Parts: sequence; C-alpha cells; structure tokens
Amino acid sequence: MVSKQPLLVLAGPTASGKTDLAVRLAKRLDGEVVSADSMQVYQELRIGTARPLLDELEGVPHHLLGFVPLEQAYSVAQYAEDARGVIASVGKRGKLPILCGGTGLYIQAVTDNLRFSEETGDRALRELLRARAAREGGESLLADLRGIDPDTADRLHENDIGRIVRALELYYTTGLTITEQNRRSRQEESPYRTCMLLLDFHDRQKLYDRINQRVDRMLKQGLLEEASRVLQGTNASTVLQAIGYKELKPYFEGECSLEAAVDNLKRETRRYAKRQLSWFRRLPMHRLYVDEDAPEELAAKAVALAERDFSI
Repeated sequence: MVSKQPLLVLAGPTASGKTDLAVRLAKRLDGEVVSADSMQVYQELRIGTARPLLDELEGVPHHLLGFVPLEQAYSVAQYAEDARGVIASVGKRGKLPILCGGTGLYIQAVTDNLRFSEETGDRALRELLRARAAREGGESLLADLRGIDPDTADRLHENDIGRIVRALELYYTTGLTITEQNRRSRQEESPYRTCMLLLDFHDRQKLYDRINQRVDRMLKQGLLEEASRVLQGTNASTVLQAIGYKELKPYFEGECSLEAAVDNLKRETRRYAKRQLSWFRRLPMHRLYVDEDAPEELAAKAVALAERDFSI
C-alpha cells in the first residue's frame, strides 16, 4: 500500500491572518507554503490582493504567488495541476507542504483530487454569456444557473462572472452541471493525508474590523494607483473579478466619490469573507479562533493538531 503524502491545509477568510500563521507553522514543522488564492497568482495584482511582501515571508519559501501575467487566462484546472506538482516537489525535499489560502474551490480541487474535463468549451458561447453579463449584470446569469445547478449557484456571488459563465458554458456544451462533474471527478482517491485547519472568529465584528483596517492600509500602500493602472490594462475583465479593483472603478469614472467607493470596497470585502466562511464550514476542518488566542498560542494549537493528525 502506497503511503499518502502529508498535506497541511490552512484556510480562512480574508484578513484572518493566514500568512502569519502559515509562516509560524512552516518554521516549526519544517514546511513550505503553497498559495491557494485565485487572484494572488497574477503578477500585477499585489496590493489589492494583499499578496504578502518579502519581509512578511520571513525566509519561508512560498509557491504559486505572482507568477501569471494578467493577460493570460488561468483556470482552476491549471491551478490544481500546478499545485499538485509543487506539493510533490516540496515533499520530495523532505519538507511539509502547507496549502494556504482563501479560495475554497482551489483548495478542494487539490484536497479532493478533482479531475477536470479536457474539453475546450465554446468560445463564442462564452463571449455571448460575458456580453450578457456586462449588459444585464451577473445576477441575471446566476438566476439561470440556479435553475440548472442550484448547488453551484448557492456557492457563487453575482460578481463571480467568470465562474458563473464557466458553469453555464459547461452545461450548455456537455449537458453536465459543475456539481455532476465534481461528483464524477472524485472517483480517484486523494493522494494526500490532510490536516485541515480553519481560521475562524467567535465575534464576526472583529473580523470585519480587521477587514476595514486592511483596506485602509492598502490605500496608504498605493491601491488607488495600482487599481487605476490595471483597470486600464489589456485584460481588465480578469481584474473585475477581484475584490479591491472593481469597487474603485466607479470612482475613476467619476460616478461616485472616493469615500463612497472605499465604503463599498469594505462592504464587498466583508461579504466576501462571509461567503468564504460559509464555504469552509461545510468541510471537515479543525477550527482555530483568531479572537480567542494570541498568535503564538494559535500556532501552538495548530502544531499540536498537525502532529496528532500526521502522527509526528
């Protein structure tokens, strides 16, 4: 019997402190971090995605950060393939891979060993769906998806245009829903022995306060300049899927004040964090409460869970 590779998973909502805890765990458990964030993969999106700075990494190797040009399409299927390769490489070096991020689909694609269909889809249909989304808004497409695949629709927000379009495109071209594809794709057993950790909060307002403070820091770090630059770039459609950029677009176009745009950015980020927690709470994860313990105590609890689950 082939032994499964240990994989430590650290998930949580935005602004919950995942990077700090991942670094602490990597130092204590001789690990390397594999990012699971669908927007931090892009080279040009740094401030708005809260991609960690070099000094925040404290010398701990981090993988799959800022390596995809914004003009290049990058799918969850590509991510899963890349992540599996990196995890295998980390394991071969005798290190513990730590899958860390807030994109639930990316994490499940790896931990559940999801295998995605190889069909290329229908580009003309995709463009028609995107044009309709631009014309009518994402809620119109999401309503269609609810009638076809309510389970997938419940996990998505009207701003998740790319994923809504992909789900509809898959159904219209193959007759399969995302839910059915995922069921079929789980037929191969996962190669990983996982310890799943979730950063959570007893008091949701404390998370929201952290989010508001993070947005304020991003603005001081140059978020306006970054957002203005990338929104005028060659692939603004990708940027418009990322919270932190599309909310500032009305300000740049003179449709609202900066204060109103920032308030909307904070509100949408809080809503996104709520959706992240809803996703992760469906999974079998050990919960660590950020508002219950100091960072060192939180790290000690995480190490104890990992040592127990991995028998190390």
